[in-house]
Amino acid sequence: MTPRRRLAVITGASRGLGKSLVEEFSDAGWAVVAATRAPTTWADRQQVTPVTHDVRHEPSEELLSAIGGRSVDVLINNAAQGAQHAKLGDIAAEGVLNAVDVNVAGPLRLVQAVLPHLLTASDPVIINITSRLGSLSAQARGDYSELSTSYAYKISKAAQNMLTISLAQDLAGTVRCWAVHPGKLATEMGRADAFKDPQVAARELRELVDSGDRTSPRFVSLGAADLAW
Repeated sequence: MTPRRRLAVITGASRGLGKSLVEEFSDAGWAVVAATRAPTTWADRQQVTPVTHDVRHEPSEELLSAIGGRSVDVLINNAAQGAQHAKLGDIAAEGVLNAVDVNVAGPLRLVQAVLPHLLTASDPVIINITSRLGSLSAQARGDYSELSTSYAYKISKAAQNMLTISLAQDLAGTVRCWAVHPGKLATEMGRADAFKDPQVAARELRELVDSGDRTSPRFVSLGAADLAW
């Protein structure tokens, strides 16, 4: 009997870390449902099922049909939204709300839709791709005060971290929940001083999943010590 391929559902899969995650997991023998806002093809990877999905909306029939009756071993909420830094008087509340919709409500929608499939997997994990900039304790110490990070990004990533903690408490003993800071990635969304290849981060994350680590919740910094919430 052919062993079942483990299944990963990955959002924000068209570029940067998301694209690298699709490549890494599929190369390692996983089946992957790759969700992107615009139609994308993976013609050279038959184990990858592309779907069009905007995380600001409820999960589409296309996404749920791509999963079908299969168990989901890993849900990676990678789609993200930031905003340009602005002075306090110029910050648009709409930009903050949009970032929260994508970075917090988006993962929540996916978890709610995919949870029945996670619960049938033998060792499922939810991974929210977050940022060190969402650490309340680090921000309160002023660790990143020299960085011109937008209110929208900091607020939404801190809220995403609280979502991870809340999910871990609610799903304790059934689904592990991790917030993962991938490092300073050299991608379109990365800062000017970013240097880390997203393919390296993707490999580190896949290896972490394969390690079977039981800690939940966990605030991971790939390739470094765990972060304080």
